[in-house]
Amino acid sequence: MLPFILFLAPHPKLPSWTFTTAKDVSQTSITGEQCQLLADAGRKEANAYLNNTNYDDGDEYFDKNLALFEEEMDTRPKVSSLLNRMANYTNLTQGAREHEEAENVALGKKKPTKAPQMGTFMGVYLPCLQNIFGVILFLRLTWVVGTAGVLQAFAIVLLCCCCTLLTAISMSAIATNGVVPAGGSYFMISRALGPEFGGAVGLCFYLGTTFAASMYILGAIEIFLMYIAPEAAIFHSDDALKGSAATLNNMRVYGSAFLLVMVLVVFVGVRYVNKFASLFLACVIVSILAIYAGAIKSSFAPPDFSVCMLGNRTLSWRHIDVCAKTQELDNTTVPTRLWEHFCNSSKLLNASCDEYFTHNNATTIQGIPGLASGIIAENLWSSYLVKGEILEKTSLHSADVLGAMNQDYVLADIATSFTLLVGIFFPSVTGIMAGSNRSGDLKDAQKSIPIGTILAILTTSLVYLSNVVLFGACIEGVVLKDKFGDAVKGNLVVGTLSWPSPWVIVIGSFFSTCGAGLQSLTGAPRLLQAIAKDNIIPFLRVFGHGKANGEPTWALLLTAGIAELGILIASLDMVAPILSMFFLMCYLFVNLACALQTLLRTPNWRPRFCYYHWTLSFMGMSICVALMFISSWYYAIIAMVIAGMIYKYIEYHGAEKEWGDGIRGLSLSAARFALLRLEEGPPHTKNWRPQLLVLLKLDEDLHVKHPCLLTFASQLKAGKGLTIVGSVMVGNFLENYGEALAAEQTIKHLMESERVKGFCQVVVANKVREGISHLIQSCGLGGMKHNTVVMGWPNAWRQSEDARAWKTFIGTVRVTTAAHLALLVAKNVAFFPSNTEPFAEGNIDVWWIVHDGGMLMLLPFLLKQHKVWRKCKIRIFTVAQMEDNSIQMKKDLATFLYHLRIEAEVEVVEMHDSDISAYTYERTLMMEQRSQMLRQMRLSKTERDRESFPSQAQLVKDRNSMLRLTSIGSDEDEETETYQEKVHMTWTKDKYMASRGHKPKTLEGFQDLLNMRPDQSNVRRMHTAVKLNEVIVNKSHEAKLVLLNMPGPPRNPEGDENYMEFLEVLTEGLERVLLVRGGGSEVITIYS
Repeated sequence: MLPFILFLAPHPKLPSWTFTTAKDVSQTSITGEQCQLLADAGRKEANAYLNNTNYDDGDEYFDKNLALFEEEMDTRPKVSSLLNRMANYTNLTQGAREHEEAENVALGKKKPTKAPQMGTFMGVYLPCLQNIFGVILFLRLTWVVGTAGVLQAFAIVLLCCCCTLLTAISMSAIATNGVVPAGGSYFMISRALGPEFGGAVGLCFYLGTTFAASMYILGAIEIFLMYIAPEAAIFHSDDALKGSAATLNNMRVYGSAFLLVMVLVVFVGVRYVNKFASLFLACVIVSILAIYAGAIKSSFAPPDFSVCMLGNRTLSWRHIDVCAKTQELDNTTVPTRLWEHFCNSSKLLNASCDEYFTHNNATTIQGIPGLASGIIAENLWSSYLVKGEILEKTSLHSADVLGAMNQDYVLADIATSFTLLVGIFFPSVTGIMAGSNRSGDLKDAQKSIPIGTILAILTTSLVYLSNVVLFGACIEGVVLKDKFGDAVKGNLVVGTLSWPSPWVIVIGSFFSTCGAGLQSLTGAPRLLQAIAKDNIIPFLRVFGHGKANGEPTWALLLTAGIAELGILIASLDMVAPILSMFFLMCYLFVNLACALQTLLRTPNWRPRFCYYHWTLSFMGMSICVALMFISSWYYAIIAMVIAGMIYKYIEYHGAEKEWGDGIRGLSLSAARFALLRLEEGPPHTKNWRPQLLVLLKLDEDLHVKHPCLLTFASQLKAGKGLTIVGSVMVGNFLENYGEALAAEQTIKHLMESERVKGFCQVVVANKVREGISHLIQSCGLGGMKHNTVVMGWPNAWRQSEDARAWKTFIGTVRVTTAAHLALLVAKNVAFFPSNTEPFAEGNIDVWWIVHDGGMLMLLPFLLKQHKVWRKCKIRIFTVAQMEDNSIQMKKDLATFLYHLRIEAEVEVVEMHDSDISAYTYERTLMMEQRSQMLRQMRLSKTERDRESFPSQAQLVKDRNSMLRLTSIGSDEDEETETYQEKVHMTWTKDKYMASRGHKPKTLEGFQDLLNMRPDQSNVRRMHTAVKLNEVIVNKSHEAKLVLLNMPGPPRNPEGDENYMEFLEVLTEGLERVLLVRGGGSEVITIYS
């Protein structure tokens, strides 16, 4: 059986396709042009989509089984090709790897890219541990336990850990819903919530990471100046109450120097930061293990750290050497340094001393009683202090005297509360995004990210919660409340518990904080670079550039500047809440993204991680909001304002990114819900507003002929309600689809320049009138449909022999009336003002001749809302006949406007009965003679066209092959129909001679024009138009805009041309006219 192959090739002479088979190749000749077409198509297809390695040049490139689909291969590739490309896909490398490879370029060739090999433990678990464990654990957790008590501290830690655990569950769902390339958490949020939220939250995350660098540097400086080298301090103060100022100044100086060194390290090469990351993580782990070892050892051999107490008040060892008032030296009782500090520096035993010092004894207690001591019972409850308050042990006896404040006491440096401690502790649980940030380095990111992140959070939570209990069970309460270890001879409090030496914790925490600071200074600029490269925030574009190898140099400089601001704050306790706000904002939106995608049930929402639920995400989101306002309500408001400003900035500049985000899905769901609600019934009169369908004309170059019409529509809407801009193209939709899209883009650009918020629709139809009818019938959706049609007056319709323009216009009026829609016709639209030409004064004159729903009252009020018409005054004229009481009419109209809450001048114009003037009679006669003449001329033209049938047939062929683009307001349908009829008619000599015989009758018709007498109904209508025009021009010739009722078209189509003449006469001599025709329903009411 021979294979049957179908070849399709355009024949050079025939308009149809030539079909040949493999059997007939020998009998059928294929032209060189056909061969060339086939060869070109083959090369294009092979190069673009197909794996061609198995074919030699000239062989068939397509599969014999897919011949039916070969014409679509350029847009619809074979499944095998698609799968091959997907199999060869590799994740983008992240962090510093791509930069390290760029630095290793040798002889212009890069090292081959290695496939990701990192597993869950090394790629996610350990990096998360390193980022979560930090400075707060070593410097502030003991103080949090001592101040809040074990129970409240346990609650603080549990609340923060629950927040991060719920966020990790949401993050795992997002991270496993497809590939997460560069950008990590920013990528997830922006692609899930859209560019506006993505930019806002991305910058918040960036600021949080930058302030984290400040916090780590301040923590390292605090360890250095307090516990490693106190003598290195530059500023000193002997006054305990003023000593904090000197400490802050030392932090600023050394912090700035440390920041400069770290920035230089990051700038020189992030490869060094990554190489030392394992060392820093080892320091953290060793330090934590030393704490557990020390706690276990304290149960049977507590370390010896004595605390000096005066009564029940804690004394600092920084200024005393012996915890006693006096001591025996060479059998002589001499005062100690403690005596001198409380007795006015006197060394006399009978000196006048502080009252509290006199009545209380100096004693020592054990600073680390040990795990078996039962001290946890005293440490269960909170003990919040105010700034400057002395640390006291309530279980010790103390004389009831006040005494003076002394620098030897251990004092509270800040006022404490539950909310403050939450804000300070929360940064110690951040860092859960470290795994998702490294997704490009993971062998199986969708498996490793959830497991590694959640295990890391569970591990750190267990460490934090167990440490809260261990600190409360092993360490004396006053030592726990001593933030800087003054009561234990200047040792780091958590170091006193560690084994084998406090220096393990001091050195380990110092290096771990330095490493964490370097990691933050490495990650923050890359995050900013990712945001800048997305190009959603224009002013950040410069930070997307860097060194030749991709290092974000400019972003690093900005990060260093912002981090310096945090260092100038100089207080770890004040920087931590700022950091908490930005991270909580980020976590809040991660939970929101997951909840939103889950509830919307987006078809693309298919996470591999299935242990999530929208209720968990909402719970995490609620905890984030609660923590923000618990820790610092004013910081929370500032963070939200910053995020809101960034959001509105991106929205204002127009984020042109389409990422298939959840906010778009939410908008669709909300729109669907609102549309269904609107369908429940017709809108109430109070809610009626003009929902516009603006019909625009396009020329042959797809340019809008009268953009002023769109400008006027924008002034009428003032940015509110629905606006649909429509246009019609004549032709075949299959052939002219591309031109229709181009026309839509043109109109959309015009709408953007005029700041018109709405929709655009271009319809391709065989006839203009059909296209307009389709627009009027089908535009809009559900309750969001137009109720008003806006169009321009067909200019120069009198001068044209072609009747298509005014027939299309009248047809549109009839369709609008049949659809019960309001109609606004702008005449002389070219003279209407632009949005940059406001009127300083003038009048908007309304000629209320008949009532058709109140449109004439509402439109000038809406126009005055716009700056162009705001300073114009409204004048309302109405017409009184002889039988009307004009005085009473004016009073009633004024009362009506008062109830409508519309300020306007009222005037009643009296029109007396008068005989029909000779001018009116002559004008009517001229109108009818002109109509008859044009009718005869069109008939004569038809006769001439029939004589030249061959040339006309060729013309039809040429015209049908061209793009026939006709603007609204003209119509080619009649002419087209006539030509098509001629093409399909079979002419005989008899028919031809019979048609020639009609000529004398046509000539007789021209002679009858001289004997015409006008129709009386036309004379009557012309009389009305002339009289009204005289009155209107007399009163409103200087008005900026004249609005008047538009008469309806005649029921008999034979009078259409006369109808156009009546409207022309009615509006003669007026510069700007808006003809208004109501839709048959009331649009304005006096009731509230």
